[in-house]
Amino acid sequence: MGIQDIIEGKKQWRAHVARVKALPPDYRIVYQEMQKYLFKVGPVQLPDGGLLPGIVDFFAEGAAAGKGVLELIGNDVAAFCDDLVKDSPTYADRYQKSICGKPGTDET
Repeated sequence: MGIQDIIEGKKQWRAHVARVKALPPDYRIVYQEMQKYLFKVGPVQLPDGGLLPGIVDFFAEGAAAGKGVLELIGNDVAAFCDDLVKDSPTYADRYQKSICGKPGTDET
């Protein structure tokens, strides 16, 4: 990764943060909680993928339609997040595979 890649990544992140700040307060609060949760759960593609920008797009459309954030995602934010990443490999999955997938280990 070169210096230009780092600079471009920072520009993209700052633009993303600006879009989050432009959301209505209730959407912004829920987005921030979702972001925290997703960083803890650790989908492998989270930093490189379009999941977080996709959530912002989804929220911006919902806000423009006059819907409340909980109308879009339901009352259980964690369940909504889990559903978003259910088919995505996580860092926990990688770790588990590295422990159990080594030849000669006892898988009891």
